[in-house]
Amino acid sequence: MSYYRHHLFFCVNQRDDGRACCAQHGVKLMRDHIKARVKALGLNGPGGVRVNTAGCLDRCDKGPVLVVYPEAVWYTFVDLEDLDEILQSHLIEGKVVGRLCID
Repeated sequence: MSYYRHHLFFCVNQRDDGRACCAQHGVKLMRDHIKARVKALGLNGPGGVRVNTAGCLDRCDKGPVLVVYPEAVWYTFVDLEDLDEILQSHLIEGKVVGRLCID
């Protein structure tokens, strides 16, 4: 069994050359939102959910992006409601949010 049931990696990559990057979408605030929600719901810690910052995940053209392990499900999101849906559906209920998945 894995140390965490789910491990989320949020790309917060910042590019200074004008190319698309996840940081252009306010992803740090969104990551902080989901991290706070996970903690408030008591889902954090060993056997639970871990939310991490990642450098470039090389998917900036789909951004902003996060990946959930161990399932290796890649998501994009637009707002906090999308993240709350991922939290409720995927992390709590075990159902992937298909409309937010990216290949």
